[in-house]
Amino acid sequence: SGATWRPPQTSSPPRPAPTPPAVPPVLSRPTALSAHRTAGLPGEAGVTGAQRPGRIIGLTAAVPGGAETGGDGPMTGIRLAVMADEHAEQVLDIFRLGIATGDATFETEPPTWERFVAGKLPGHRFVALDETGHVAGWIACRRVSDRVAYAGVVEHSVYVHPGAGRRGVGRTLLHALIDSTEAAGIWTIQSGVFPENTGSLALHTACGFRVIGTRDRVGRLHGRWRDVVLLERRSPVVT
Repeated sequence: SGATWRPPQTSSPPRPAPTPPAVPPVLSRPTALSAHRTAGLPGEAGVTGAQRPGRIIGLTAAVPGGAETGGDGPMTGIRLAVMADEHAEQVLDIFRLGIATGDATFETEPPTWERFVAGKLPGHRFVALDETGHVAGWIACRRVSDRVAYAGVVEHSVYVHPGAGRRGVGRTLLHALIDSTEAAGIWTIQSGVFPENTGSLALHTACGFRVIGTRDRVGRLHGRWRDVVLLERRSPVVT
């Protein structure tokens, strides 16, 4: 790719140059799992959501502009649905793939489905489905504290299947979470990302998150101290 097309050389009398061949579409290239897991903070509380589990909520068109920026690409054939029990096995499998990278989470194995859903706010759990209906990624969040002052602050986790990279899955999921949390009056979404997970950092920055700072050597994973970059997005519409 990137070569300049030139008409073939010939000794025949000059003739109009042939039409250059059509440029083939750029194929999605395999990428490392774009994923992150937030550092656990105390506090879980439920928020009643209006969505019904498993309901498809659209968004199948490409992201405007279709540019592959922010660690994510144009959305092609991806649709959103509210996370439901029917997605349990695939959601936890994607979680397991993220754990295997060593750069997604401090967790070393996925929780049970019951424990997973108990720790996530029910109104803000989504899956991205591909053309075949398989889960390409998921997003969920939890409250950071039971204190009233932090009632509008949540932390989130977003995972994308390694085979679904550069299709706009992460961006689509983040936008869905931003929309649902703002509709619920939640004003801040925060997250913690390993600095080695550059794709996740770029994706969050592209979606309006800012870096607050880095917690140095805040936790150990497989005997190694790890830093965590703190990011947040403050809603401009919840005031």
